[in-house]
Amino acid sequence: MSVEVDLLLQEAKESIEAAQNYRSELQQRLNGLNQARKQVRGSSGQAREALRRHFTELQAAAGRLLTERLNALLAEVDAIEAESVKPLDDCQSLIEHGVGQADELLREGEAALRCGLGEKEDQLGSFTKKAMHIQLDSLPEVPALVDVPCVSAQLDDSLLGLLRERVSRHGSVSSHPPAQIEELQERPGSILVRWCKVDEDFAAADYRLQYRRAGSGGSQYEDAYIGRDCEFLILHLDPHTDYLFRVCARGEGRTEWSPWSIPQTGYTTLTPHEWCPGTEGYILSSRRNIALRNDSSQSRCTVLYSNAPTYFCGQTLTFKISAAGPMDRRDSLGVCVDSRREAESLQRDQAVCISTNGAVFVNGKEMTNQLPAVTVGSSVTFDMEVVNLFPISNNNLSEGGNFKLRVTIGSGNREVVFDWLVDQAVDCLYFGCSFVHCGWKVLVY
Repeated sequence: MSVEVDLLLQEAKESIEAAQNYRSELQQRLNGLNQARKQVRGSSGQAREALRRHFTELQAAAGRLLTERLNALLAEVDAIEAESVKPLDDCQSLIEHGVGQADELLREGEAALRCGLGEKEDQLGSFTKKAMHIQLDSLPEVPALVDVPCVSAQLDDSLLGLLRERVSRHGSVSSHPPAQIEELQERPGSILVRWCKVDEDFAAADYRLQYRRAGSGGSQYEDAYIGRDCEFLILHLDPHTDYLFRVCARGEGRTEWSPWSIPQTGYTTLTPHEWCPGTEGYILSSRRNIALRNDSSQSRCTVLYSNAPTYFCGQTLTFKISAAGPMDRRDSLGVCVDSRREAESLQRDQAVCISTNGAVFVNGKEMTNQLPAVTVGSSVTFDMEVVNLFPISNNNLSEGGNFKLRVTIGSGNREVVFDWLVDQAVDCLYFGCSFVHCGWKVLVY
C-alpha cells in the first residue's frame, strides 16, 4: 500500500471520527432543545392550570361573598318591614273593631226605629245608652305617610369600577422568575447556596430558599432561609445524596412571593465535620457537630479534637458559639496537624488557634495582632491555602523541611492573615477546641 493511500486512509478515519463527534455534539444539542421545549411547554401548562384554578376559586368566593351580602341586606329589609308594619296592623285591628261596633250599633238603632210604639221607648233608651258607652266622638290616630318608614336600597355603582380596576391588576405572568440560583458549593455535610436577582426591575425585599431530597416523590420542600441575604449554608445534609434547591423573592411592600426559580440539583461528597466522642469533660449532640463543655472539675483541661482529619485546604472551617462560659486565656479554637491527647490547649507547636479573649497563636507563639473576643453568637472562620508545594529546603519531601500554609482567621468584622510553617506536607488537618471553664457550646461546620 502506497504512502498516498495510507494518507488517504488516515484522513478518512479522521473524517469519520470527526463526523461521529459532530453528530454526537448535534445530538446533545437536540436533547438540550428538547429539554428547553419541554420546560417551556410544561411550565406553560402549569401556569394555565394555576390561573384557571385560582380564578375559579376567586369566582366561587366572590359569588359566596355577594350572596352573603345580599342575604344580609334582605334580612335588614325584612326586619325594618316587620318592625314598621306591626303598629299599623295594631291600628288596623283597632279600627276594624270600631267599625264592627258601629255596624252593630247602626243595626240596633234601625231596629229601634222600626219597632212598635209599645217597645220603642225601651229600645230607644237601650240604644242611646249603648251609643254613649261606645264614645262615637273618639277616633284612633292614623300615622301620616311622612312618619311611616319608606324602605329603599342604596347601591354604590363605584364598587364595579373598583373591582374592575383591581381585577385588571390582579395576577401576573412572567417568562423568568426574578431570582435564580447561581452556585451550589459543597461543604462538609452541607451545601452553600448562592443566588442572584436576574430581573433588574424587581425590587426584592426578602428571599426565600427551600430544598428537598431529590428522587423522593413524597418529599416536600422545606424552608431553609427567609431574609435579605443572597447566600445560605444548609447544614445536616447526607453526603452523596442529590438535593433540589429553589429560591423566590418578595417585592417591597408586597405580601405575595414571586414564582420559584428553576430547581437546581446539588450534593456534597464531603464527610460532615464531627467531634471525637468520649473526650472527658465534653458532651456531644447526636450528629456530633455540637460540643458542650459540661465539666470543669477535672484537674487538667483536655483538648476536644475532630473525629478525623477532615479539614482540607481551600475550604472554610467555621466555629459558631451558641453558649459561653467564663473566659480563660488558655481557651482555644483552631486547627492542628495531629491530635496530641496529652495537650491541654491548641496553643502549642503544629497548631494555629484563637483564644476566647481574641489572642491568636501560631505554633504556640502569640501574635501581636488580636481579634475581637469570642462571645455568644460569634463565628470564627479558618481559611487555608498552600503557599509552596515542596519543602523550602529542597524538593524531597521525605527529607523534611518546612511546609508553608497561608492562614486567614476571621472573627467579627476583622481578620488576620499569616503564613504557618509546619514540619511536614499535609493535605488534611484536625480541628479542635479547649475550654477551661464549663458552659461553652460550639457548633462546627
